Amino acid sequence: MNRARMEIHCDEAALKGITGKGVGVAVLDTGIYLHEDLKGKIQGFKDFVHGKKLPYDDNGHGTHIAAMIAGSGLASGGLLKGIAPGSSITAIKVLDHRGNGYAADVLMGLRWIREHRKEYGIRIINISVGSLTRREMTENSALVKGVNAAWDDGLVVVVAAGNHGPAPGTVTTPGISRKVITVGCSDDDREVEVMGSRMVDYSGRGPTNACVCKPDLVAPGCGIISCCNEPGRYFIKSGTSMSTPLVSGAIALLLEKYPSMSNKDVKLRIRERAVDLGLPHNQQGWGKLDVKRLLADEI
Repeated sequence: MNRARMEIHCDEAALKGITGKGVGVAVLDTGIYLHEDLKGKIQGFKDFVHGKKLPYDDNGHGTHIAAMIAGSGLASGGLLKGIAPGSSITAIKVLDHRGNGYAADVLMGLRWIREHRKEYGIRIINISVGSLTRREMTENSALVKGVNAAWDDGLVVVVAAGNHGPAPGTVTTPGISRKVITVGCSDDDREVEVMGSRMVDYSGRGPTNACVCKPDLVAPGCGIISCCNEPGRYFIKSGTSMSTPLVSGAIALLLEKYPSMSNKDVKLRIRERAVDLGLPHNQQGWGKLDVKRLLADEI
């Protein structure tokens, strides 16, 4: 499976003691379930949907993503670890039990992260959420302004390209922002189930309405196994939502190794170290994530 290759690179990093320790990742999604693999990993929780105080996930999408980043693999005997198991998660619930939500809640979540980033040690924001409505597809949209403000505050913002490809102009908002790191799927040539439908060649393609080439890079997103919102269980999900936390986790490893890196430094490093797949730029961006190359002192 694609996950296996990512785990190999993660293990190579772990041999050098790099686990993402000390790096906080905020996940804007459906919430987070207190799965065994996430024990001691949840630094904070905020619910903008129902206003609950304790962590929960009535969908499972957010838990799957959080564990891809920071899961310990406890329930699988260490087999299904996240890519940065030493990192911490702050979960922001902005989507309901169906995985739907409002731009206003995402914006409140982004604002809350900016206000509490130091308290929770947040350096990365993972957004596997997107809109393809015409009103939101401009750089003047509220969602783009929201992620740009977080980027301008120095946070690394990693956003899914969406699953509406392969036509041009199908990258979802806020992934159309020219500032954030937008992630597509490197293996969407395989037919998989995405959001209840069988899909192939679904990864969002650029350019944006402002003629910005997107995505910025691609990562595996097909058939990823991660934590379920039930005790000790895992399930399989596919899509650019799954590609995105692989990049967020890799960045957590990078920021542990080079803690003084700015978000601009991170983006430049990703550009330099991505592996060119020989595909059009508006399909692959700079290329495919390779964790070993990303962390290497020299290539």
